[in-house]
Amino acid sequence: MDRVKKIAVVFNGFIHDFMTGYWLSALIAIHLLHGYRLEAQQLAGTLAQIERFFFWNSIGAAVAIFATGGMRSFTYVDNFYGAETERTRRRMLVIKHVVLFVVVGGGSYWGYCTAFS
Repeated sequence: MDRVKKIAVVFNGFIHDFMTGYWLSALIAIHLLHGYRLEAQQLAGTLAQIERFFFWNSIGAAVAIFATGGMRSFTYVDNFYGAETERTRRRMLVIKHVVLFVVVGGGSYWGYCTAFS
């Protein structure tokens, strides 16, 4: 059973990291498609649909990021580096996640405004 748990932890981390990259890639795609939509008026409707596709995919990716991140929080509970280092690491993780929550929220809002403008 311990082997299955280790595989699940690694797989969860992979999905978390992969979805983070996908979320950012979807926003880049929205940005690029929006620029093309402004240049190629005859394709604007089609490009707008593709932008919205990437927007909804980015929302799905954000949900997966939060879900797998929540599961990740239960897997890093050992004081592997010692009590003092773990306190510092956890403090840094809280700061990082507050910043990233603002980035994901702001980026998703930007993606919405861009894809649906």
